[in-house]
Amino acid sequence: MSISQSLLPELDQEAGTTHKLLERVPADKFDWKPHERSMTMGRLAAHIAEMMGWISTTMSTDKLDFAPPGGEPMVPYAPKTTADLVAYFDKNVADAKAALAKATDQELMQNWSLLSGGNVIFTMPRIACVRGMIMNHIIHHRGQLSVYLRLNNIPVPAMYGPSADENTFAAAS
Repeated sequence: MSISQSLLPELDQEAGTTHKLLERVPADKFDWKPHERSMTMGRLAAHIAEMMGWISTTMSTDKLDFAPPGGEPMVPYAPKTTADLVAYFDKNVADAKAALAKATDQELMQNWSLLSGGNVIFTMPRIACVRGMIMNHIIHHRGQLSVYLRLNNIPVPAMYGPSADENTFAAAS
């Protein structure tokens, strides 16, 4: 079995769980944040949705510079509605799955670099980037977002087992 084929079921499971969480983020709470130094709920949710798009970017490039010298810096995604947020995430999931499905083990083992202002932040094999910097990063922020929902009395979906709001186990979508 190839590396990508072993990763796709995990991506499906995590994407399904993340989708359930994102669809509960109400647009009227996009500006809410638990602390002055925290991201707003909308920015955090958008960050999660845009990170899924980083998988296809990682697979189709050798590097990415968030603020290229002499160029325009990347602009964070800013949804207007919950429906926009979820649709953007779902598109990024489809692109990620397509990129991974056709990736060879050799391509996944090639180095990829993240830069800012021309300065290398890190260089690692694409598979390490996909698993560590993207998927684990999404799971980390998804945990934060679940707390944001709880603090706003919004039911938290089951993720790796039942939640206090749902007595069912998470199922892959």
